Amino acid sequence: PLVPKYYLFALAPAAPGRIRTLTMPVTKRSAALRRLCLLAAGLIVSVTSAFADDLREIRERGVLRHLGVPYANFVTGSGDGMDVEIVQLFARHLGVRYEFVPSTWGDVIGDLTGKEIRFKPTPREVGTRPVRGDIIANGLTILPPRKKLIDYSDPTFPSAVWLLARPEAGVRPIKPSGNREQDIKTTKAMLKLGTTFVMDNSCLDPTLYDLEGKGYKLKRFTGSTNLNDIVPAMLKRESDMTLLDVPDVMVAMERWSGQVMVIGPISEEQRMAAAFRKDSPELRKAFNTFLAQIKQDGTYMKLVKKYFRAAPRYLPEFFKDLPTRP
Repeated sequence: PLVPKYYLFALAPAAPGRIRTLTMPVTKRSAALRRLCLLAAGLIVSVTSAFADDLREIRERGVLRHLGVPYANFVTGSGDGMDVEIVQLFARHLGVRYEFVPSTWGDVIGDLTGKEIRFKPTPREVGTRPVRGDIIANGLTILPPRKKLIDYSDPTFPSAVWLLARPEAGVRPIKPSGNREQDIKTTKAMLKLGTTFVMDNSCLDPTLYDLEGKGYKLKRFTGSTNLNDIVPAMLKRESDMTLLDVPDVMVAMERWSGQVMVIGPISEEQRMAAAFRKDSPELRKAFNTFLAQIKQDGTYMKLVKKYFRAAPRYLPEFFKDLPTRP
């Protein structure tokens, strides 16, 4: 049994119409209650220790497992990327070996938490699965639904969702008004002029930006679960436009110069971050301390210039006070 026999109070049979009474003597009941209290206190200590042991266990194991999905220049799929280098430096900072664990957008949160996740109609846990990694870092946007499942680090990169189109699609960039809310409204009106790729359960999910049921010609991208494949599919005329977040827009503008154009903003400015299990507070704390350190010593901006050199021009507020390493 889950509870020892001596914790179970025996109830004497009661005569009809009478209330049964405890047959255990008061002294024995008192002793049992004391033991229950001690057991509960022990469980609290045990849970607290398990809650705080995550960083210690990683150091004892000697390896930090980095879960990553190939995306933009955060995880290139070729063994490098901005987030790859940041986590490699973090592993070195902890004194452990770095290990990359590839994942997909549909699996990465479950690979971190050890939970099977269903995102529709709302995120929820529906089962268990093996834990495959300790940290997610691949340009993961901070989104309210995800906060129910994971804990984010301090922001690692700025973002926003924009509308991108093929020049021959017949859609023209909006004229900035100086008011972001008005610009978003004007950009959304352009969605009626052609088909637009969206992707469920990602930063391109139309439900995040109130796009459903508005008469827009939204087209679910199902060619793969890789956001890197959306622009090539649009260029093959599978869609006229696509939602895309700013880091991928920067990559697209360089890779397909003259073949894509930015129409305008779909969202307010967003933030990206690394992600941790909710029972890994010490690891998250260590990462935040490390991130602040590399931002101040110039290492961070050196990586920004290496992988996203146009980022300070697109989203200057995030980078304006960060020093550049000589």
